[in-house]
Amino acid sequence: MANFYKNLNPNGDVVNTRTLLHEAIPLTGTIVSGTYGTLIAGTNIKNFSHGMFQSVYDYPYLSSSANHIFDITVGVSTNANIYSSVTSQQSKKKNIYNQMAQVLMGYDATGSVLRFDQDGDILAGGNKIDAGFFINFSRLLVKDEIKKGSFELELGTKAAFTQQVPPMDERIKITDASGSNGYLVNSPVGEYGILYATASAGADILTADQSYAVGLLFYQAGVAFISGSVFNKADQGGILANAKNSSAFSDASGVRAGFNFVTGSEISSSADSIRNRIYNLQFNNTVELNSTVYFCRVNHNEYNYSSNPTYLSASKLRVKTKTTDLPVSYITTVGMYNDNNELLAVAKLSEALKKTPDNEFTIRVRLDY
Repeated sequence: MANFYKNLNPNGDVVNTRTLLHEAIPLTGTIVSGTYGTLIAGTNIKNFSHGMFQSVYDYPYLSSSANHIFDITVGVSTNANIYSSVTSQQSKKKNIYNQMAQVLMGYDATGSVLRFDQDGDILAGGNKIDAGFFINFSRLLVKDEIKKGSFELELGTKAAFTQQVPPMDERIKITDASGSNGYLVNSPVGEYGILYATASAGADILTADQSYAVGLLFYQAGVAFISGSVFNKADQGGILANAKNSSAFSDASGVRAGFNFVTGSEISSSADSIRNRIYNLQFNNTVELNSTVYFCRVNHNEYNYSSNPTYLSASKLRVKTKTTDLPVSYITTVGMYNDNNELLAVAKLSEALKKTPDNEFTIRVRLDY
């Protein structure tokens, strides 16, 4: 083996690149809530003694094979019209809203926590989302971020949730329809998009045949915040048609009337009700692969000889039988060295390259990180 050294030109031989890899993540209703119509939380659902959120796994959570999928919780701002009506876990729901707003929306110039803005235009004011539910996706699924424009959530909107009256016959679909080119960047955690709801199944589900801004999706953080209006009648400030949803929303027991998943239910009960209405949930994740590409150029007059002692026999080149023969060498390995000639990386070629004075090579070495 013989070693030859050549300096790389940082302006022409070294290039930094970024590649985005995407993976489809389908979280069907069967994974999230079991067979549609099942009221009893499965062994893949874990509630905690603090009662502030519920965790969902893809397998019984006590199993070593279980993977955490997402957490679901409920938050309400003190600015919400329904705040005074919250009779269950009011302080916890308030704290959850404030904590998530601090992290995802940040603070204004006065040091006050910004509320979730319906259209993302914070400076212009506009409508705020003061009550709703959060879905915090596991980093195992999101990886570096949720791919913009790929999020889709279908929710059943029938009032009661019972085995006799499944909620999936009437559904709305929530997507980040403008996420690929209409995302916003005024969040301390990165980019986010507006979530829009449209009718998906059933007739006359929504007040009007249009899309409604109902939430925000934070791509790098992997968090979706969805307004409670998706389960509320139009005359109560929601998006659902009054005639189709006269009883509004009830929890998994089916005994509570009216819109109360924020006001009258504990967070775990609200999480059950919301989760059991998930017909389909899917998105593409993103893995950001950063690379440095080194172009190792071998000119026609370089590396045609070897300093290996076995390259010579009786002071003659072994690869030459006549004096007119061209010298020949074989390139098998590329080593990357630092300024102190310390070997940092090795790239092996799949086959030896025959090098003679009448050919040239450019060997492309890529380091991923």
